[in-house]
Amino acid sequence: MNADHKVTRRHVMQGIGGIGSILPIAGCANGEQNPIIASPDPKTAHQEAFMQKPFIIAHRGACGYLPEHTLEGYQLAIDLGTDFIEPDMVFTKDGHLIARHDHYLSTTTDVGDHPEFADRKTTRPDHDGEDWFSEDFTLAEIKTLRARQAMAHRNHDADGKFEIPTLAEVMELILKNGVSAKRDVALGVYPETKLPGYFKSIGHDYHPAVIKMLEQANWDQIRFPLFVQSFEPDILIELRQSNPDLPLIMLIEKAEHLQLERIAKFANGIGPSKALLANRDGSSTGVIEQAHELGLDVHPWTFRSDQLPDVFASPQAEFDFFFDLGVDGVFTDFCNDAKAAKLARMARTKPTKTGS
Repeated sequence: MNADHKVTRRHVMQGIGGIGSILPIAGCANGEQNPIIASPDPKTAHQEAFMQKPFIIAHRGACGYLPEHTLEGYQLAIDLGTDFIEPDMVFTKDGHLIARHDHYLSTTTDVGDHPEFADRKTTRPDHDGEDWFSEDFTLAEIKTLRARQAMAHRNHDADGKFEIPTLAEVMELILKNGVSAKRDVALGVYPETKLPGYFKSIGHDYHPAVIKMLEQANWDQIRFPLFVQSFEPDILIELRQSNPDLPLIMLIEKAEHLQLERIAKFANGIGPSKALLANRDGSSTGVIEQAHELGLDVHPWTFRSDQLPDVFASPQAEFDFFFDLGVDGVFTDFCNDAKAAKLARMARTKPTKTGS
């Protein structure tokens, strides 16, 4: 990229802006301006393609339909119209990053069906009972396992069919699908560092690993949409100090961790449990408003159409409720439902043309 046109973090954050900051683009099929994206030159589409809030974040891929954290599940989410792919990261014994939500393997892989690994079953302080853990397996051994659907009530027809991908393979998929005939905007990636304190204590440090991953993906030049997330602030602080342009999200599960003024010093947004955003009467708890005042995005989790809260008649109703509260993105297992809700909202809010 020409140095005079280097994209800063401010440009990236403005580019993936809200409804009020959408830029038009010429070249739509009907000849009209497209209100969702801005990509004036196909050669620079990754740098300059903008998406509209609220972002759809494919939680572990399209895990409502296919086993989580598989290339096939990510590709389905892409085909269903997600804005971001969310790969969770854990380390292997030989230091490779693989896409798993947990470092224990029994719930999402067929490791228990491999007699050659029976003696690897052990314990860890963060996990109840015995299990198999990613850090006890080389990448070559991980590649002999196959993924399984984690939730019993979901479809298991694809169990045993898909490999466990490395983060390098996930990034390759992201870049391949970045801008295509199917997509008008650059595809984003939203990786999570799982258990960074624990992994660092056993010699696996996310800080250099994440930087290396982004360097290999050429993010500094391509500038595809990106957020790096964690439940632990230390890794985000380290990443902020070494790379001020890197967009970071602090994940929050409990109300006592909503230290927003502190978080605003090192992060670009928060990923709170959706339960922290609304009172029982449906009113806002004020978290979204306070976060926005501090310049923080709000991306709540997790929206599951097959585990819909009783107060909502449909997935559309739940998405509409949180969109009305003002969230900037949603983590969902069913990105097609989120996409439908987002498109319906856009249709309702599209300015009507007046006669000349």
